[in-house]
Formats: sequence, structure tokens, C-alpha cells
Amino acid sequence: MTVLFSIAIALIAGLLMTRLINFLHLPDVTAYLIAGILIGPFCLGRLGIPGLGFTSFEAIHDLSMLSNLALGFIAFAIGNEFTIKKLRSTGKQAVVVAISEGICAVILVEAAMIGLHFAFPNTLSLPAAVTLGAIASATAPAATLMVVRQYKAKGPVTDILLPVVALDDAVGLVCFAVAFGIARALLVGAVDIISILVEPLLEIVLSLVLGAVMGYILNSIEKLYHSNRNRMTLIIGFVIVTVALSMLKIEIGNVTLGFSTLLVCMMLGTIFCNTCPLSDELMEKSDRWTAPLFTLFFVLSGAELRLNIFSDYLMVIIGVVYIITRCIGKYVGAGVSARAMGCEGVVTKYLGITLFPQAGVALGMSLTAATYLGNDGLIVRNIILMGVLVYELFGPMMTKIALTKAGDIRPKSDDIKNRRQTQIAERTKA
Repeated sequence: MTVLFSIAIALIAGLLMTRLINFLHLPDVTAYLIAGILIGPFCLGRLGIPGLGFTSFEAIHDLSMLSNLALGFIAFAIGNEFTIKKLRSTGKQAVVVAISEGICAVILVEAAMIGLHFAFPNTLSLPAAVTLGAIASATAPAATLMVVRQYKAKGPVTDILLPVVALDDAVGLVCFAVAFGIARALLVGAVDIISILVEPLLEIVLSLVLGAVMGYILNSIEKLYHSNRNRMTLIIGFVIVTVALSMLKIEIGNVTLGFSTLLVCMMLGTIFCNTCPLSDELMEKSDRWTAPLFTLFFVLSGAELRLNIFSDYLMVIIGVVYIITRCIGKYVGAGVSARAMGCEGVVTKYLGITLFPQAGVALGMSLTAATYLGNDGLIVRNIILMGVLVYELFGPMMTKIALTKAGDIRPKSDDIKNRRQTQIAERTKA
């Protein structure tokens, strides 16, 4: 019963907060995150009333399954943007930009963190500095997708943005695996080539293969049904099964084979949208079903943010440097590579700003660091948590501003704005 109350409170709090945030013209994602903070362990949860907010981080963790499902559906939706037509027009550009901006962010943050290591050697170790630099490449696809959908963004920046955000996951996995292997080597004094190179490459390849196989199976079974209701049930079931399969870990000797949920579900969506002629219609209906799940995902993400990380001024300094240098790396890397690839001027100018949000993938990487790097890993975890807090609160707003400036988000016409008032007036007269 307590779990059901917590879910209900999270959904209602998120929706109510959107009414307040709309006065500030901020995206709904920001409202969900703020609602999560307010009902989290540092605010309403401190009252200790079970069900009325989250009294502990363990209570939030108990709902992690729902967060994993939400990420799966988000990745599936992004994968549906990889149609052959779009890949022909922006595929090459997206690959180059994703690799360039990811590596640029890693280089700048690595340099800054290593510099801080020499300035504060007792606070930030070299293994922690190296790991933080690699995590900088990751971008949050969920917040970006939600902003694009809420404002129905369309245009040159949006066309390349979603593929770049999706490819960021693969770039981030490789960068983190290499840096994490180096960090562990610095701690134990031995280099493990398998964990540095073999495992991350296998994870990417296996994730894409699993997603492709599941996509072809989904398309084959979908042909057996003629009702959209049955097709929708099938799609939802397949995404859930795919998320479950992507969480498997297989150990073969010294090699641990795993999957990336984002990559697997993204590939599932890519195969589905290119093999099923009804994919656009089915995705539109799927969006309506998944809306509450996405709301819950962001409210839970907000509740997970730890406000006590601001108590250590040295951590705050390191966190601020991490945030600023990562933003510079993303902006410069995206701008320079987009210009080199002949992208439109608005893409060169505004794409980098839309890549600032960071959350799920980065948090997963920081959790891995905290598990295997001891105290150094906990430092990495705290700094990433601080970055996520700032990025998730301000990143969606900056994404909205950038897409608006680029012309991808257009102001609503007066007819659309007044439609609801007209409908209310007609009902009142009746």
C-alpha cells in the first residue's frame, strides 16, 4: 500500500508542479524534477510519514524497476527517429558530431580534473580525476526527448539532435570503460586490457545485435494482428521483455558480457520503424500510454538528487569546474564538428547547448565507480550527483531556449491558445 501511495503522490506532485512552472515558461521536465526534490528525503520525506513522499533513498530504489522501464521506452522512441530517410540525410553528420563533442568534453574535463588533482591532491585523486573526465561524454536522452515532444520541435537542430544524443551512449560507454580501466590500474598497479577494451566493445556489439534480433521478432509477430489495440499491447510487452533481457550479465572466464539498456531498446525501435509501415501511427498511440511513466521517471530522478553534497566547499569547487568545462567541451565540440560537416548555421550555433543535460547513464557510471574505486569512487559519485542536479534543473530550460532560437520550436498561434477557453465557454453555456 505504501508503494502505491508513493507512486500516486509522485504523479500528482509532478502534474501540479507543471501548473506553477508554466508561469515561468519552463519545460515540464523541470517541474517533475523539482516535484521530486520536494517529496524526496531532504524535504517532505524528512517528516517520516510512509507514503507521503519518500522517507529514504531505499524507498526510491525500490521503484527502480519503473525507472528502467521508462528508460527502455525512451530509448525505443529515440530509435524510431532512425529511419532510413533520416539516416541518409543526417546519419554521417550525427556520427561525426557525436564522436567529436563527446571526445572534446572528455579532453577538457580530464585536463581540468587532473589540474585540480595537483591543486587538491588530498581531496581529488588521479583515478577519480580520470574517471570524471570520461563520464563527461554522457548525455541524458530522456530530458531532451521530453522537451522535443512537449513543444513539438521540428527543424534542422532537432533532426540531428536526437541521433547525436542516442549515439552519445555508445561514445560514453567506450570512453568510460577505457578511463575506468586506467583508474583501476592506477589503484592496483596492473593493467587489465580485457576490461579496458574487450568488454566495452562487446557490450556495444551485443546490445545492437540483441536489439536488432528483438526488432525483427517484433515486426514478424506484429503482422499477425490487425487491431491497433493488440499491436500496442504487443509493443509494450516487447519493450518490457527487451529491458529485462538487457539487464542480464554473463560471465565467461575473465570476461563479463553485459548489455546497455539504452542501446538495446534504441536498436529495437530502429529496426521496428524501418520494417513496420504502421510504426508512426503506433508510436503516436504509445506516447499516450507512456506519458505517466515518463512523469514518474523524472519525479523519481528528482527525488534521488542529494542536496547534502553542497556541504563540502572543495567538492562544490570541483563540481563547478566539472560542470563548466563539460559545457564548454560539448558546445565547442558540437559547433566545430557541425561546421566541418557542412551543417546549417543554426545547428552549428545551437546544437551544443541542447547537449548539456546529463543524468541516467552518467549516474550508472558513477555508481560503478563508487562500487569498485572505494573512497575515490564515492568522490566521483558525489561530483556527478551535483552535476546532474544542476544539469537536470537547468538543462531542459536551455534546450528549450536553444531550440526556440533555432526556430525548431514555434510559438503557438492565438487560435490554439484560446481553444481551451472557447471550449470551456461553450460547455458553460450548455
